[in-house]
This record gives sequence, structure tokens and C-alpha cells, in this order.
Amino acid sequence: MIKIVGIGANVYDTLYSIPTYPKEDTKMRASASKSAGGGPVATGLVAASKLGESTAYIGVLSDDTGGKFLKSDFEKYSVDTGFVSIKPGYRSFTSVLWLCADSATRTCVFDKGDLPPLELDGKQIEAIRKAEILIVDGNEMDAAVEAAKIAKESGTKVLYDCGGLYEGVEKLLKLTDIMIPSEEFALSITGCKTVQDAAKKLYRTYKPEVVVITRGKRGGLLYRGEKNLYYPIYPAKVVDSNGSGDVFHGAFAAGVVKGYDYVKCCHFASAVSAMKCMGVGSRESVPDFEGVKKYMKENGYEL
Repeated sequence: MIKIVGIGANVYDTLYSIPTYPKEDTKMRASASKSAGGGPVATGLVAASKLGESTAYIGVLSDDTGGKFLKSDFEKYSVDTGFVSIKPGYRSFTSVLWLCADSATRTCVFDKGDLPPLELDGKQIEAIRKAEILIVDGNEMDAAVEAAKIAKESGTKVLYDCGGLYEGVEKLLKLTDIMIPSEEFALSITGCKTVQDAAKKLYRTYKPEVVVITRGKRGGLLYRGEKNLYYPIYPAKVVDSNGSGDVFHGAFAAGVVKGYDYVKCCHFASAVSAMKCMGVGSRESVPDFEGVKKYMKENGYEL
């Protein structure tokens, strides 16, 4: 049985490492470039797989260069592709990213392509019913909402990586068990001025099991209806921050499957995300489980 399934963005990334951001209408030589897989749910599934959990992607891919790369990339990291529908002749979801050395930031320009929307078939529905966790990110919204309803009926927990304010987002929020928004998303959708108030409002409005607000370099907070609990970031010499949030969500899902409580999941996911930032590539830089345990112990936290 596959324990973690996901529906959402799967992106063919081209990464350029640059010393600083170039001025307009100039040329700059990159220090390195590479192709990589990206996207919130897709990268989260890879992270969970590398941490030792069984995962599968449910979605649509093209047969173009990007689609072929993304399918083989999943297979390289042991993410099951048996629930992927291949649609010939379409343009894949692609992006170009600048990884800036002097500011340790990244800038992204993307093209969503023209793939048709996901329509769930019987095999995909059965995988959702049998899974322990369904991860969604707001992409493929109609299919994600349908899948979340199936999950709720089947006892599968719905983990929502809340990043974009997509049309129909409230439908998905109402079906969420584990709500993990970015600080920007939480403040925008609630209208609150503080993350503490935003966490309470999200919890009271949508009634998930837990709200975890990620705050980048400032760690984050967890709220379950009583008081805010804070988790830290773990030390890292940042080389590439791209995909760190996606990795956090996948690691959190892996932690839940491993039986950790939500506080321990926050620490675990924060540590995995920090370790990922010390290498280039949102997927290949994700550590294995034993490496995470060692790193956390070195930094004063034992699983």
C-alpha cells in the first residue's frame, strides 16, 4: 500500500547559479546551470520518499522533454508513477530560476503550459482511499477538491500546502486536516495583522486538526486550539533555498506516517528543509532519514 499520494504542480525547472542579480538589458555568465524537477506537491513526494516512505504522484504529464524528464525523475527517487496519465502533444509546466549567491535568494519565472486538467479515474481514486495522507497544493483545484472529499470519507488525512491564493481555495481549506500555509498566505486570506491571530482564525474558520504557519528564516508556529507553539529553523549555510518549503511539507507528511506528534513533525520538517538548503537542487539535496537523525541530534534534538 502506498502511504502518501499527491495531486498538484509538477514543474520542469532550469536553474542558473549567478553571483548577483543582473542589471536590466545586460548579459551575465552563470557559474552553473542544470535541469531539475520542481513543484510543491511533486517535490514534497520526493522528499517523503527519500525519507523512507512510499509515495505516488497522481497527475497528468506531457510526452515532451519536460514531461519525460519529470517522469524519469520521479522514478529515480522511487515515487510511483503508475497513477500518471501521459498526454502527447502538450506543453509541460516549466520554469527558469536564478539562484543568487550574494543574497542567498531565488527568482522564478514560470510557464504553466497547456496540459488538460486532471480527471480522476477509478485506479487513482482507490489509491487515495488506501493512502494515509493526501498532499495537495491548490494546483489541479477541481481534482484536488474531489480527491480531498474522497480522502475525508476514507479516513485519509488531507495535508494542504497553502501557498497560492487560487480560485476555489476555500473549498479545499474546508476539507483540510493538516493546514500548512506560508505566513504570506495566512495573513492574506485572513486579513489578520499577526501570524498568531491568523493561525487562530484559520483554525476556528476551517476546523483542521492543526495549523502550522511557516515563516522562512524565522521558523514557524503550530496551533491546535489552545496556545501557539513555536518551532525553530535549524542551522544551515544556504546554497539554494528553492523548494525548501515544498520539502518541509513532504517531510511533515513523512513524520506523520512515522507516527510523530505534530510538534515533532515541525522539528523534523524544519531540519530536513535546512539540510536541503545546503545543496543545489530541491530534490537531490534532500537527506535520507539517518542523516536527518544525526543532524538533529548534533543540534540538540533527538527523534
